[in-house]
Amino acid sequence: MLRIKKVFFTLVVCVSLSILFAAPAYCQSGELRILHLNDFHGFATGKRLIGSDEMQGGISYLAWLADNLRKEKPTLLLAAGDMIQGSPFANLFKGKPVIEIMNKMGFDAMCVGNHEFDFGKDVLRERITEAAFPVLGANVKGMPGLKPYIIKELGGLKIAIIGVVTEDTPFATHPANVEGLTFLSPAATVEEYVRKLRDSVDIIIVLSHLGYNNDMLLAGRVKGIDIIVGGHSHTQTLKHMLIGNTVIVQAWEYGMVLGVLDVVVQSGKIVEVKSRLEEIRPSHMKKREDIAQIVEQYGRQVDALMGRVIGEALVDLDGENVRTRETNLGDLITDIMRQQSDSRIALTNGGGIRASIRKGNITLNDIYTALPFDNYIVAMKLTGREIKEVLEHSVSGVKLREGRFLQVSGLSFTYDPNMPQGLRVTDVSVGGAKMDINATYTVCTNDFLAAGGDGYRTFREALKESQDFSITANTITSDKITYNDSGRPLKDAVMDYIKEKKRITATVEGRIKEVSCSEGVCKQPGDRSIPRYDR
Repeated sequence: MLRIKKVFFTLVVCVSLSILFAAPAYCQSGELRILHLNDFHGFATGKRLIGSDEMQGGISYLAWLADNLRKEKPTLLLAAGDMIQGSPFANLFKGKPVIEIMNKMGFDAMCVGNHEFDFGKDVLRERITEAAFPVLGANVKGMPGLKPYIIKELGGLKIAIIGVVTEDTPFATHPANVEGLTFLSPAATVEEYVRKLRDSVDIIIVLSHLGYNNDMLLAGRVKGIDIIVGGHSHTQTLKHMLIGNTVIVQAWEYGMVLGVLDVVVQSGKIVEVKSRLEEIRPSHMKKREDIAQIVEQYGRQVDALMGRVIGEALVDLDGENVRTRETNLGDLITDIMRQQSDSRIALTNGGGIRASIRKGNITLNDIYTALPFDNYIVAMKLTGREIKEVLEHSVSGVKLREGRFLQVSGLSFTYDPNMPQGLRVTDVSVGGAKMDINATYTVCTNDFLAAGGDGYRTFREALKESQDFSITANTITSDKITYNDSGRPLKDAVMDYIKEKKRITATVEGRIKEVSCSEGVCKQPGDRSIPRYDR
């Protein structure tokens, strides 16, 4: 009898508070753990970072840890996009083994990332059909199988999970991969669903593939989001960010960490938050055997196809810092591109280089891991003014480590990231001579950038001046193109070069210099003062 009175009293208080303060209809309390992963890119076996001999990552070890953490409290396992593409393990099978692993692990939901579209719509539809969990994309119109949101009941809480992907997806994959699809504003879309769901659930989670900076903007614009679990920018959030009442987390990349977010909910509000990143270090962990068997099964096929040694790296070739500065691997790749296409200048986006090649034997697997995309070399004629526009776009996202940062050959330049947009790049030289903004140069890049990918509209607009301009999934046509070998991916050109040279070395040559300027004097980071360059 006493228990009945207590339940009745709690119900009366809850309803009264709801009426008095216009609170949601739900007044539930409980604990919730969210385990989260993003930008996995199929790195199932983990990787060794330059400067370390220890393996980090490995999905069978991450799965073992996730199972143990799930035992402690009600738990959701979420993926924030870019899961099925990026390494030979994923790419050779178009993402199929990744979905197989995620099914075994019991993921609760995944939002689609821009690279989920890299194999085209038909393949993505197959992967969505195979998934035993919902794949979310509320702001994507025209893609069968994607759901805008789901509602889960867990630990006495009713939880809505809304999924969104960057609206720049048409520029972050080849345009042909998303033809016929519409990518709406994520903020407007989330706002619409939050309005719809807020009064009927306890917690709203946005599973986001927008990037960390955009997650913060989303939290500031849309009220009523409790948690944003993010991806896309590969951000290592050691501690959660709080924007207003919205908690934001992201778990780095490649399954090298597992994100853990614990929240306590009282009367439909989060009152306590704890977060951390658990490092995945196989030397200190056990593995989940059924997941390990899947990794080994597909891994044997990868090794059989791609384990052949084609050369030797005499130094570590850095593919890890390509989004923020010149690297020796970036120099090597662009030199090969320039030689292959007989161009004055070569430019390729750092986001297209996905891994380092460590000192020692170089296998086909190393090349396919470093260059996972099937991009090919395209050369065209650009004016010095257009090249300057391209370089300005390259450095515009460097502080956020965005993939559009260029690796270059045949030119050098200096930039100040703190200057206004359009005025950051100075002292551009081609072949050792100051670039003439009115002169025409032959510039090679990859077909992704040539089609306008990563926001490089200058390339696309230059090609569109041709009357025979067209872009398909197979090739780009324009009379401004001077080289266009769509049948030979960039990775093949790099492999052929390594096979021919056998022993590979490369150094950073100072093609890209970052400076910080004030009062007429510029300083390179950690360097002496140098004169400020004329604009």
